[in-house]
Amino acid sequence: MHTGKWWWTVQKQLEAIRPGATVLPVIISSDKTQVTLFRNKSAYPVYLTIGNLPKSIRQKPGRQGQILLAYLPTSRLEHIPNKSARRRTLTNLFHACMRALLEPLHCAGKDGVTMMSGDGVSRRCHPILASYIGDYPEQCLVTCTYNGDCPVCLCPHSDLESFPCPYPSRDFAASVEAARSVGSPDFNDACGDAHIKPVQHPFWKDLPHANIFQSMTVDVLHQLYQGVFKHLVAWLKEACGTEEIDARVARLPPNHSICVFYKGISNLSRVSGAEHRQISSFLLGVVIDMDLPGGREATNELVRACRALLDFMYMAQYPIHSSQTLSALAEALASFHENRQIFVTLGVRTGFNIPKFHSLVHYVNCIKLFGTTDNYSTETSERLHIDLAKDAYRATNHKDEYPQMTKWLEHREKIVRHADYISWRSQQIVVGPQPFAHSGGQDVVCKPPDLDAPLHVKMTRHPTRQSVALDDIISPSQYGARFFVPALARFVVRWRHPEYSSRLVEYHAHDILMPFNRLPVFHRIKFWNEHVYGKKTVDSIHVHPASTGSRSGEALVSARFDTALVRVRSTVPSTLPQSTRAEADGQSTPLDTRVVQVRVVFSLSKKSLDFFFPGMPQHQRPPAHLAYVEWFSKFGTSPDRNAKMYKVTRPSDHADRTAAILPVSLIERSVHLTPKWGGPVPREWSSDTVLERCSTFYVNPFKDLHTYFNVY
Repeated sequence: MHTGKWWWTVQKQLEAIRPGATVLPVIISSDKTQVTLFRNKSAYPVYLTIGNLPKSIRQKPGRQGQILLAYLPTSRLEHIPNKSARRRTLTNLFHACMRALLEPLHCAGKDGVTMMSGDGVSRRCHPILASYIGDYPEQCLVTCTYNGDCPVCLCPHSDLESFPCPYPSRDFAASVEAARSVGSPDFNDACGDAHIKPVQHPFWKDLPHANIFQSMTVDVLHQLYQGVFKHLVAWLKEACGTEEIDARVARLPPNHSICVFYKGISNLSRVSGAEHRQISSFLLGVVIDMDLPGGREATNELVRACRALLDFMYMAQYPIHSSQTLSALAEALASFHENRQIFVTLGVRTGFNIPKFHSLVHYVNCIKLFGTTDNYSTETSERLHIDLAKDAYRATNHKDEYPQMTKWLEHREKIVRHADYISWRSQQIVVGPQPFAHSGGQDVVCKPPDLDAPLHVKMTRHPTRQSVALDDIISPSQYGARFFVPALARFVVRWRHPEYSSRLVEYHAHDILMPFNRLPVFHRIKFWNEHVYGKKTVDSIHVHPASTGSRSGEALVSARFDTALVRVRSTVPSTLPQSTRAEADGQSTPLDTRVVQVRVVFSLSKKSLDFFFPGMPQHQRPPAHLAYVEWFSKFGTSPDRNAKMYKVTRPSDHADRTAAILPVSLIERSVHLTPKWGGPVPREWSSDTVLERCSTFYVNPFKDLHTYFNVY
């Protein structure tokens, strides 16, 4: 958050008044949540954290970077018969509670308070409200704006579809003056002129150096996935037909980051944000080649609109932004508005006066003010509901629950502190007096995330199958590596003699004999970067035949041979032959890679290596893990004009395919391919067979954020 302009602006204001100030950006989040499946019991927790903590700590509930500040009243005040009066009373009750909670910020934010940080240095700290995290109804409640209007700018509900937005930001000073005129006969008129509700004593009117309208940060979960994308999916269902969409979704090939909905997506109910995130990873490939009333031009315009909106959603989630990425974010939004008329043409919309669509115009400015969107995501507060509301409620007897919930949480916090103290004392005994190392002795090193960080191959110590017959590797009903023997022979010759031409390699390959008839085989390749992502598996490739029952003979697990990106001109380990390094030299871009389907991952025994490479030093021999792959066509010079996706092809007949054996270290990541449907989907295709039956594919850039950033 310290990279945003807001922090430095407030710092300059404080320094001008009294030098030596330290800003504590206070981040508040509140959201009502259900704690029971029945009886409609709810809780209204308020959470607090500070922007001085790295976002990697604030995002993890286990690191205790957020605290439960209070439970707000959840009464519906049904004894008030008039609905308007009831809504006004509920709003005033909320602001009265929040005013009592944030009362200590008035003097502390203005005059400062001495605090000692983790490095043992005492500083004069000024806790100032920086961000208030909440969904759209919560933002309207906090800012006292009317439902349907924008809580950030003065755009009315009737003109939310205007782009670019011609309305200025809300005037905080005018709103404060209107709020302070409570009790006077002009109170309602003053609030009307300020475009806010006549709420008595809003909690933010006396907070120092705060602007509540500016503090309404954007929200990826509710605005993008549960808002904009939810609308997009509904429009596409109506425009393209649910049957065709479900048929295409059910026939997408599987992948590490792709959830295949075998029954389609049209019958899903109460779709969560996680499910919308999964659908967004393949939606564009489903829309391509869709038959629409307007013909090809209508399809192209629909694809451009979907692509622009997906580009905006993915770029908005970047953990690091620059002026170039913010410009690209604005261009993606402009591209959507240029093509949005297709939804009106197809008859699925009559206008776009939707608050969550309008909120997209504020993303660039919000990122400039408060940093990237993962600093203020409601996903964190949604996760905190489990630990600090739902679990706490389940620990009570469900009668007068709030005192019990707070007592239970207090006991848990004491247990955690005591466990940390025991760990610290144990450390003192073993290694002597040192600062306490949290999380199992790992030092907390806060570094900005890097989507450009390369992924490293991680293989298991032992193969999945110790001994697989060569006939099974070649058999179409098993691994299907039909040209395994000649491909391995060519690999051996090329490794021995990197200077040979292709003709000489083919000539000498006929003289290579196979000293084995069985090989150890691996069924999975994992990719991770421990320095950046820890021990999390960021990506993986599955390579295994179908698993059948011992008695019934039916397939229990379908065969899966994932597709991957292989470097053909990039930096590779120096242990490879010079020709291989020269071939793969250069910066890795889409044009420097090729798509392959991995059929077998295996290793050669020391005896086989001695037979193939007699007298060759150990460091010049091939690496331990090799892969048999089938090539797709090379990437074109540019992607598709509308979908901006690269197209690759290969023969559908196995006999016409080109295969090779290469080191596993040349595989960069898995890649998801979406078929080129060419109209209504062929009914004989399935998710398990589409890679074999289809011959033309698009490379899906939305598989995950890492792929989107690096491949396109």
